[in-house]
Amino acid sequence: MSRGEAPVVVITGASSGIGRETARRYAKKNARLVLASRSRPALETVADECRALGARALAVATDVTDEEAVRTLAATAVREFGRIDVWVGNAGVFSYGTFEELPAAVFRQVVETNLMGQVHGARAVLPHFRRQGSGMLVLVGSLYSRVGSPGKAPYVTSKWGLLGFAEALRQELRGSGIRVRVVLPGTVDTPIYQHAANVTGRRVHPLPPASSPARVARAIVRSPSRRRHAAFVGRTQTAVLPVHRYAPPVYDTAARWVKENVELRGGDAEPTDGTVFVAPTEASPSTGGWRSLRARLVTGALASAVVSLLVAQVRRA
Repeated sequence: MSRGEAPVVVITGASSGIGRETARRYAKKNARLVLASRSRPALETVADECRALGARALAVATDVTDEEAVRTLAATAVREFGRIDVWVGNAGVFSYGTFEELPAAVFRQVVETNLMGQVHGARAVLPHFRRQGSGMLVLVGSLYSRVGSPGKAPYVTSKWGLLGFAEALRQELRGSGIRVRVVLPGTVDTPIYQHAANVTGRRVHPLPPASSPARVARAIVRSPSRRRHAAFVGRTQTAVLPVHRYAPPVYDTAARWVKENVELRGGDAEPTDGTVFVAPTEASPSTGGWRSLRARLVTGALASAVVSLLVAQVRRA
């Protein structure tokens, strides 16, 4: 890419949440965008938003679990714009339910989307980066790339695997001109929770506090200028990392309490696969409504309860 030329950015999972906000942020920087998700109508809505901001945007319906489709996505970007400068791997789905309760097909699909979708993206874009001698691969992981949580086994499995995959790639690509960055958000205010598969029989709520998707998008866009391989977004929740490392029984007790008293509240929720297998036909909002005034008040009370529980457990340990 010559100096002053607009970068070519491919974003998977671009039709809602973090992906949609990232597309908007790159559009404001006049990037040339290739937007991917499973639903073309949803993508076209986001592409139109980006065009209105002055960017060139191409919508390519892509299921990241289909390796050939992801190769086609990369080839389309190169055919349209001549190169790829940044690949943002962001597509993801979520589920609630214990390992034994959750259908095996849901478990597999979450891992196929969140982990293998990123692997397919790397396989598709790296040959183009190699020919250019440069490129930035940005993978969206999670705080759950570093800690576990009951009731989210496939999501945690996929995100731990993703961090290991990214570290191996970083080591293999050292000196190649190709860089790998990982963004590790805590809870983000997106519709992924409303879209999650859920077999618990209870209504779900994300673990507070929730960061805005704009904050995560900002971290993604800044990745090319960042020296660190991995960056957390949402520092409040990273306070659990030393507890997880040095006092695992304390962490386990707190994680179980949080699941039962914070994340699962209210009954009579019908079992659902959410959007794990079938995408919404329309673009979803960037936010999920988890940062309203009422939500923030509840969050403050719950966060205080969690801190009190952790302190009590540490004293007993």
